[in-house]
Amino acid sequence: MRILKPYLRSTSIQCYFCLLLNSHFLTEAGIHVFIWGCISAGLPKTEANWQYVINDLKTVGHLLQSSHIDATLYTESHAHPNCKVTAMRCFLLELRVILHESKNATIYEIIENLTMLANSSLSSMENKTELGCKECEELEEKNIKEFLKSFVHIVQMFINTS
Repeated sequence: MRILKPYLRSTSIQCYFCLLLNSHFLTEAGIHVFIWGCISAGLPKTEANWQYVINDLKTVGHLLQSSHIDATLYTESHAHPNCKVTAMRCFLLELRVILHESKNATIYEIIENLTMLANSSLSSMENKTELGCKECEELEEKNIKEFLKSFVHIVQMFINTS
């Protein structure tokens, strides 16, 4: 059974810690600590998200080997580090093509999870403008295997700079 949303795995520990704190601080401040602790337990932990994205990409690659999808996708093969956010957004858009072409429930769940993880990590860079980067439609179209290989390379760029 696949566990989605891996960034929530430590939620129970954080909630138990909040309950422990709350039992010692039965005041208004204790209640605030409890509430904020529970809220923080549900927030994404972006520092680990990129490794989960790579794992999901590899799983999608293995699942797609048995299917006969003949799609070509816009692929950034040689992204400059200053264009990694733009490239990542293109990769995430192109994942929708895989969703549409595969019609596989497992692949759908994995790509939805992968997209959510990547977007949560990109959320701190929402307003970042990267100049001189290629738009998605300007990229070369490649097969799914090459697309996933390049996608992993872009994700590794995020890991190496965090």
